[in-house]
Amino acid sequence: MNNFRNNKSIKSGLSFGFTSGVITTLGLILGLSASTESKLAIIGGILTIAFADAMSDSLGIHVSQESEGIKRQKEPWLAAFSTFITKLISALTFVVPFLLLPIFSAVIACVIWGLFLLVLFSYTLAKETNEKPFLVIREHVSISIIVIIVSTLIGEMLKKYFG
Repeated sequence: MNNFRNNKSIKSGLSFGFTSGVITTLGLILGLSASTESKLAIIGGILTIAFADAMSDSLGIHVSQESEGIKRQKEPWLAAFSTFITKLISALTFVVPFLLLPIFSAVIACVIWGLFLLVLFSYTLAKETNEKPFLVIREHVSISIIVIIVSTLIGEMLKKYFG
C-alpha cells in the first residue's frame, strides 16, 4: 500500500483526473443548463465527459509522461489508468443530483458538491505538500469559479443568439 501511495505516476493521475473531472463537469453542467435547460442534455453531456474526456485525458497524461522520458514502462500506464478511473468516477457523481432533483436544484447541488470536493482535495494536497491550506484552497476554488462564470455566460450567449 505504501508503494501505491508513493508512486508519482499514480498520484499525478489521481490529482489530474480528480480536478479535471470536477472542474470540467461543472463547466459543462453550467453551460448546458444555461443554454438548454434540458436534463437529458446535461446528463448526456456528463456521461460523455465521464467517458470520452476521461479517455482523452488519460491518453494525454500517458503521452506527457512518455515525453518526459520516464524510463519504466508501467509508469505512464499507471498514470493513464489512475487518471481515467478518477475522472470517470468524479464526473459520474454529478449525474446523481439530476436523477433526484429538479434541474435548478440539481445545478445548485452540483456546484456545492463540486466546490466541496475541491476544497477537500485542496486541503489534503496542501497538508501533504506542507503548504498553507487556505492559499491552495483559494487558488483552486478561484479557478473553478472562473470556469463556472465563463461557462454560464457562454451558455447564456448561445441561448440568446441560437435559442
